[in-house]
Amino acid sequence: MDYLLLVFLSFGIGIIVGLTGIGGASLITPMLIFVFQVPPAIAISSDVVAATLMKAIGGYKHWKQNTIDLEIVKWLALGSVPGSLMGVGILYLLEHEKSFNNNDDILLRLIGLILLLVGFVGITQLFLKSFFPKLQLPELPKFDLETPWGRLQTASVGAVLGLMVGMTSVSSGSMFAMILIAFFCLDSHKVVGTDLAQAAILLIFTSLGHILLGTVNWSLVLPIWLGTVPGVMIGAKLCLLTPQRALRLVIYTVLVGVSWKLVYQL
Repeated sequence: MDYLLLVFLSFGIGIIVGLTGIGGASLITPMLIFVFQVPPAIAISSDVVAATLMKAIGGYKHWKQNTIDLEIVKWLALGSVPGSLMGVGILYLLEHEKSFNNNDDILLRLIGLILLLVGFVGITQLFLKSFFPKLQLPELPKFDLETPWGRLQTASVGAVLGLMVGMTSVSSGSMFAMILIAFFCLDSHKVVGTDLAQAAILLIFTSLGHILLGTVNWSLVLPIWLGTVPGVMIGAKLCLLTPQRALRLVIYTVLVGVSWKLVYQL
């Protein structure tokens, strides 16, 4: 294992997260699997634990800047936390089910499908905004947290995405950000801050589940921390200087390529 290379690549991923807001798990998990040949279950668990510190630091900085909608964070977390723990439980059952000999293949394909969805949705969104800025798309219903129905909708969406995070480590940032944009009237700063805050809460509980699962490799977590934490701080400072649409297009294209390899690897 080349730990210096792991720190270097994690540093680059941290910068990308700070620049774009795209979740590091979408890049770290495939990196561990493809570059360092880490088994999927260990890559998922180690990535979840490693991403927790990065998200917590980002969420704290946004809390200090007053760019977090705490009400949305609360109701998303009420769904995403139990959902993620359920995902960890399913992962545990798969890992200990002797009748399954292809658990790694199942996990790889599941990660690939989620990444493929994130990439295609992101590219479509960028395409429509760039070439059809005046296009009026059908408005999605907004979740009203002042009503019981709106709170139930928010918690339910959180539970579904939390389940994905628990099983694959992917989408703690990307998919939640799309939900915040689609169903809540938030400005761009609060989208990033709220996304990071709820992701931090979600990953804290998910990390505990993965630690109990016993598949966390701390020799991977520590180098990832050494790279991503300073990287995300630098990326956040560079954010205002970088053309966001061009950078997001590159990252989403990479996600599609990685996910395609995961889904059609066999």
